[in-house]
Amino acid sequence: MTFSPKERTALVAAAHQTIEDGSQSFAFASRLFDWETRERVWLLYAWCRAADDITDGQDLGHNAKAPDNSAERQARLEILTKAALGGEGELPVPFAALRQVAAETRLPGDLVADHLAGFALDAAHWRPESEADLLRYCYYVAGAVGCMMAVVMGVHPKDKDTLNRASDLGLAFQLANIARDLVPDASLGRCYIPAEWLAGMGLSAADIVLPENRHHAAAIAARLVGLTRPYRASARIGAASLPFRARLAVLTADAVYGAIGEKVARLGASAWDDRVRIGRVGKLALFVRACLSAMRTVQSIPRTGLWTRPI
Repeated sequence: MTFSPKERTALVAAAHQTIEDGSQSFAFASRLFDWETRERVWLLYAWCRAADDITDGQDLGHNAKAPDNSAERQARLEILTKAALGGEGELPVPFAALRQVAAETRLPGDLVADHLAGFALDAAHWRPESEADLLRYCYYVAGAVGCMMAVVMGVHPKDKDTLNRASDLGLAFQLANIARDLVPDASLGRCYIPAEWLAGMGLSAADIVLPENRHHAAAIAARLVGLTRPYRASARIGAASLPFRARLAVLTADAVYGAIGEKVARLGASAWDDRVRIGRVGKLALFVRACLSAMRTVQSIPRTGLWTRPI
């Protein structure tokens, strides 16, 4: 089932408002796509944003609070998503948006299922033991989104190398997010830092939020940001196979999120005094840099040593 042109226009408008309110960085980058791709990116983002909000008890990524009914929220998310992909009838706007973009792009259901698996981990209050656990989690919550976005941009679902590199960018984005939100997350009882890392510093998950441990938090954030760099480099190689405007949008998003992570690492213990952002002037400078990068020929390099998504 797809929607009439009038209904689709209303869906796109609602999805556009969602991305404008939910992520300034993604909204900025999305303007660079051709019009058809831009609308489809907005539609997919609307579902991803709603799924995240349902899981985390937040509103458009803001005012997060630890929900006390995680299992119920996860069940509702899975029921609505299943209805969006396979059923008929009325749906909340974000799930109607998923139905529409899935129909238009033949979005693989296994990628949607992978993303849902990430929310299930959050609902179960899962925590990683090792770096490999962390990267697997980052794939489910963000790398799978990178793969879905690549399909929306026209990448064939069987193009494993390009999708793996799209996953790499999602991993890098999530690692930067974890670094930026390290202390606020800890204050809500959330910890995405491998237990092995914490044990090596003589810390528990609860210790991260303590002011006297801010230098330890800074060291962890720097390690997370360092981990993003080879994945970002791999993603830039994958972006070279995209049409120019899509390539430019991806490289701009990479530049902005990369700058956020690097700023967190540079600020050290003061990184959580205020939420780290990149201002409009900074984004414009990064856009110019992305334009230059988009016009260069990129030499393909194997993804040797990088974590790879399950296929």
